[in-house]
Amino acid sequence: MKLMMEQKQTLKMVMTQELRQAIEILQLSTYELFQFIQEQAMENPLIELKPKESESDIHHIKTKQSAYQDEFNPLNNVRENEVNLYDHLLEQVQYMDLPKDQEEVVRFLILNINEVGYLDINEEEIFSHLNIEHELLQHARDVLHDLEPCGIGARNLADCLLIQAKRAYPHDDLLHNVIAHYLQDLADKRWEKIAKQLAVSLHDIQDVFQTIQGFNPRPAMAFDTAKTDYVVPDITVDYDLNNEFTIQLHEHYLPNIYFNNAYVVQMKQSNELSQYIQQQYKQFNWLQTSIEQRRNTILKIMNVLITYQREFLVKGARFLKPLTLKEVAAEIDMHESTVSRAITNKIIQTPLGIFELRQFFSTKLSSTNEKETSQVEAKELIKSVVEQENKYKPLSDQEISEYLKTEYNIALSRRTVAKYREELSILSSSKRKEIKVD
Repeated sequence: MKLMMEQKQTLKMVMTQELRQAIEILQLSTYELFQFIQEQAMENPLIELKPKESESDIHHIKTKQSAYQDEFNPLNNVRENEVNLYDHLLEQVQYMDLPKDQEEVVRFLILNINEVGYLDINEEEIFSHLNIEHELLQHARDVLHDLEPCGIGARNLADCLLIQAKRAYPHDDLLHNVIAHYLQDLADKRWEKIAKQLAVSLHDIQDVFQTIQGFNPRPAMAFDTAKTDYVVPDITVDYDLNNEFTIQLHEHYLPNIYFNNAYVVQMKQSNELSQYIQQQYKQFNWLQTSIEQRRNTILKIMNVLITYQREFLVKGARFLKPLTLKEVAAEIDMHESTVSRAITNKIIQTPLGIFELRQFFSTKLSSTNEKETSQVEAKELIKSVVEQENKYKPLSDQEISEYLKTEYNIALSRRTVAKYREELSILSSSKRKEIKVD
């Protein structure tokens, strides 16, 4: 083997700092862009920010005066004075005349209740934290189970339902017995098995089932005090009776960016300060250009989306057409990755509700005709089929698959139907089945 030095000329794409930052700006939401501009203004003395005079920026698909006005009222986001779950429970305890040691254990248990309302700590852990007798723990649990909402502090679902059953129906032994020992069989609709083992009729089991339906499996959910996240749309699409669409970019709170003229003199000088000013001026120009490119890219994408998804925007999810990033990129003569970044973190408000911009993209499913079908449309059809099925003889995943192929020419495998069904939170046929009681 001979070692030698050799020169080669190659082309290589280099990711400059400006390009990297331009890509970052493209995938920012409008609010994130607002924060980014503020940060740049603090770092760059040449950037001067002034509020915009107009509050909206509306772009028309057809030349038409739009009556749509978007007003952001910050008072709408003021959080109401909600009751905290733990404060609610502790307040009940303080009005009880409990022995001091029992009250301390009850308070400890309350502070170990999770967001659903179940006790998030087992006996072994309790005894490792508290040096108490088993009898004291049981008394504390009884007190906890007497608090409102009913079912709070349960160890699991069965325990939660049993606490509610004993309080609401203290003498219904059949109800207590089914919850304690046959809850899974009841959920799986194995009612004949339960009826046979308990020597009761199917009517009795049906009554138990209907009674349990009225219980609350998550007693703490009414006191959910998690922070509310408010969604501020980046884009609004609206249409009138003539189906003429308008696009509105919610950029009214983005400030206008101006050059600080106080530094013009320093730019003309030849010293270190001038070099610094020249560098910051370059950054100022880059920021303006990147924001304008972001804006134009989003508008181009929105025009394509409205052209393709007009029926969806007017009629609903059943009419969402298959559309890929590659197809949109070809329409606007940009790279697929640019489209992907432009729709990242963007929220769109439509007459049908608020969506992530990515939801407008869906892959095409195979069909036996020329009509293109999206995943979203297929899911809506599955949902519709399940809603209209015979509740006493629900369709299996295979039967749904065959039905879609026969009626809609949509080819979905059984596994795909099962996957979509689970994504829609639809139970399996065995659990959807209703039992006919003569």
